[in-house]
Amino acid sequence: MNKGVLAVGLAVTVPLIGLLLVNIHRDPTSISSPLIDKPAPDVRLMELAGGGSVQLSSLKGRPVVVNFWATWCIPCVQEHAALSAGARANPDVAFLGVVYEDTAENARGFLAQRGAAYPSYADDDGKASIAFGVYGVPETFFIDSQGKIVEKYVGPLDGDTLRQRLALARR
Repeated sequence: MNKGVLAVGLAVTVPLIGLLLVNIHRDPTSISSPLIDKPAPDVRLMELAGGGSVQLSSLKGRPVVVNFWATWCIPCVQEHAALSAGARANPDVAFLGVVYEDTAENARGFLAQRGAAYPSYADDDGKASIAFGVYGVPETFFIDSQGKIVEKYVGPLDGDTLRQRLALARR
């Protein structure tokens, strides 16, 4: 056996196995964000349904769930029912949908067909997505009543996961 080939093979394999072992219990849906424990970006969003707007800082005093979504995103479609049920079951929490790289027309059609238990907002210029550091959808941010981001969740939410993350925002 060629000792050089064995050495190169071990040099590549051992670090990869070490990396796997270090990350084996890591939750891939909980992506670290530099915004955790920092004030949420104070973005102004324009409502899809009728020209109203919201300034995120105006929601201080209650927990907030900000969900970035798109009509072309299959996991976003899958989580819509859980988010709607969560909004209906938690009237003390402000739920906001932010349309990511999609048209307002598509989003309005989607919401008209599937229902909406909370408002959705356009992010036409992408400023909200950039401010939150969104790189794909769905991404959901949980903000406590003081306006601080306590959790970022990547991927489709289900009812149990939503309840668990909301508990963090209510502390």
